[in-house]
Amino acid sequence: MDLLKHIIVPVNKEGYPFIFIAAVASLVLGAIYSPLGWLGAIIVCWMIYFFRDPDRVTPIRPGLIIAPADGVISKIERALLPPEIAIDGKYRKRISIFLNIFNVHVNRVPVAGKISGLNYYPGKFFNASLDKASAENERQSVRVTNDEGEDIVFVQIAGLIARRIVCNLKNGQEVKAGERFGIIRFGSRMDVYVPEEINPLVIEGQQVIAGETVLADFGSGEGPRTGVKH
Repeated sequence: MDLLKHIIVPVNKEGYPFIFIAAVASLVLGAIYSPLGWLGAIIVCWMIYFFRDPDRVTPIRPGLIIAPADGVISKIERALLPPEIAIDGKYRKRISIFLNIFNVHVNRVPVAGKISGLNYYPGKFFNASLDKASAENERQSVRVTNDEGEDIVFVQIAGLIARRIVCNLKNGQEVKAGERFGIIRFGSRMDVYVPEEINPLVIEGQQVIAGETVLADFGSGEGPRTGVKH
């Protein structure tokens, strides 16, 4: 049974309709022409894989900012908040995570606190790896205020293939770091905005895991990190 728990990964409920439709289509096509049925079965397996929703172990300590998405750190730069959720004119550090179609796409809350802002922007669908995706693509912006009164903003961004952003949060809701809150189908991007004086504990090109990797720490006095590719 323990072995099965490591092999069989839970599937997010957002994937059920897609898996069901693919399964029905597979049966119908298989009845018409068996090779098409096998092709359909492969698509069903891929859908199950894409919508997988594994459990994660989240580091818990005041001040930690946890990765809200699986993927690679594509950019760390100085930027303003999206205008629809801006609370001031201050620059912040923006940590961008790019998700390809093979990453887990279930999103998690990066810091404990209260949801103090939610804004949806119906934008375009450029490739999520492009810099202009942060400003022009369809997105869902979320602001959470922690117990110390500090604001962290994170943004779900649709990509070239993604056509639906799911965010299950509500204004005033109390959240915990690492808890699931939504999903983006299919390739996409997640931006996290932290105060400018905080140095991220990740670097560009690094792979991160939603709900587990520490992106930054309010209590850390570390300088900017560098890395070497091996």
